[in-house]
Formats: sequence, C-alpha cells, structure tokens
Amino acid sequence: MALGCAALGNLCQPVADETARATVDAAWDAGIRTFDTAPHYGLGLSERRLGAALRDRPRDTYTLSTKVGRLLVPDPEGDDNGDDLAHGFAVPATHRRIWDFSADGVLRSLEASLERLGVDRVDVALLHDPDAHAEQALREVYPALERLRAEGVIGAIGIGMNQSALPARFGRETDIDVVLLAGRYTLLEQNGLTELLPEAAARGRSVIVGGVFNSGLLTAPRPGATYDYAPAPQPVLDRALRLLAVAERHGVPLRAAALRFPFGHPAVASVLTGARSPQEVHDTVEQLRRPLPRALWDELRAAGLLNPNTPVPPSS
Repeated sequence: MALGCAALGNLCQPVADETARATVDAAWDAGIRTFDTAPHYGLGLSERRLGAALRDRPRDTYTLSTKVGRLLVPDPEGDDNGDDLAHGFAVPATHRRIWDFSADGVLRSLEASLERLGVDRVDVALLHDPDAHAEQALREVYPALERLRAEGVIGAIGIGMNQSALPARFGRETDIDVVLLAGRYTLLEQNGLTELLPEAAARGRSVIVGGVFNSGLLTAPRPGATYDYAPAPQPVLDRALRLLAVAERHGVPLRAAALRFPFGHPAVASVLTGARSPQEVHDTVEQLRRPLPRALWDELRAAGLLNPNTPVPPSS
C-alpha cells in the first residue's frame, strides 16, 4: 500500500499542519513506506509537508514519487486572501499552474520539487496527465527523464493518468518502469483490463492502482456521492449500490472489497490511497487486512458486476 498525499495539499478542504504530519506518521507506523505527491497538490504544499514529515527518516528506507508536467509560477494577480478551489485545493492562489511538457520544463519542475521536498533525488518521476500533450511527452519529456534516470537523479520513470489508453501506448513505445492508473481498474470499472494491464504483465512493468474508491463513491454509495470528482450519474450510482448490496450480504464493508480487488491482477504491485487524518490511515489499513470470502467474488461475477474472466484476489 502507498499513501497518496493530495489531501496534504488541502484537497477540497484545509488540513492543519499538525494533522498532515500526524497522517504521515500514522502511515509510517502502519508500515507504509511508499509516498506519492505532486506540485499540483496544493500548489506545492503537499510536497513541502511530505518532505518535512519524512526529513528525519533515513532516505533509503522509503520510496518517494512526484510528478512532472505542471510548472508553478508566481501569479501577479493572486494573493494570500484568494483560494485555489477552482482547481480543488483550499490554499492561497499565489501561483498558477502552467502545462509544460518540454525537456526544460521537466528539469525545472523536478528541481523545484526536490527543493520543496528537501531531498536530492526521487525514486519515481511520473508524467502527470499528459492527455493533451502526448506527442510532446513522448518526444521530449521521456528522453529527458531517461537521461535523469541514467544519472541517478530519479530511480524510475512512470506515467500517472485517469485513462488507460495513453499509458498503454507509453508501455509499448518507451522503457517506462511503472504506471499509476487512477480510477480505471476498480471494483466499479475495469477499463484498464482491456489493454494496459495485460501488456504491463507481459512486459514486466509495475502498475500502481489509485482511485480505488472512484472519488469516494465506493466508500458510501448514496445520492450526491461523487464519481470522478463530480456527482455520480444515476447508472453509475445504481451499479455502486448493487456492489454495496452484495458486499453487505457477505458481511464485508464495500471499501474493503474495493481496496483488495486490484491485487487480483499480477501486474498490480500496489494500491495508492489518500488520507487526511491518522484515523483514515488506520481505517484503510484495517480494511485492507480484513479477510474476504471467495463467495463474495463469486456472487459479484454471478450478478454480472464482474466479468467472468476478471482476476480476483485469493480468498483469505
């Protein structure tokens, strides 16, 4: 399991400095040693908080990933009294995000991230959402990252997206090490199973699955629940409610099934989940360790909620 640190950047609502630190400490105490962040998260706040929380830990005892593709530049029209909620973060709007998938942009982005994190290297650099910049990312960013990997500034190259088609293309055309796939291989939907995951398994690439709760829908399906950061469409909500009903018949919290489901595929190396408090960390770890009966997966298949050929975790 890995800790996603968007919440440390005040995702949707403020998180106090001491709570952010306690959240990272709780993850560490639970045995979590992989942490993911990005400049995008709170205009750098997540990176600063994560770096501060990890500063006294030996650098070779944890894995750290951040992302490239958005540069943070001072906003002359911004001020400390504004906010960044238009982009999802409750922080002062003192900077703007500039899409930059040039080789120079990647170097500047990583240099700034290393400074905010207070480290001299990151273990994984992920191309962050290059949906509209695919050709430039392939032509300019990937070669730049390859050079940095050879120099030891980064340990591995990856791509982090909310879709599976472009990461699959990167897997075919480059020597990336890892894919962070958010929301597209979950108990609710398995688009990643069409191409990305089989190719990753065949090529020996690791896949980290994020967004296993589909923006919170699989934690508590109900009217008004979010899916892809917007109110869930009724057909999607109906499907989530059917998943909930099956899980309840087997005495299993839906979030426990959602956390465990991705591990059925051999290409999945880890699940990335966020937390904004120590309590959320503790709950996630508890749910991930909860025994799940084989009959749960069998009923989900019988109900048409999982394809018969979809791999599922072994029963425990």
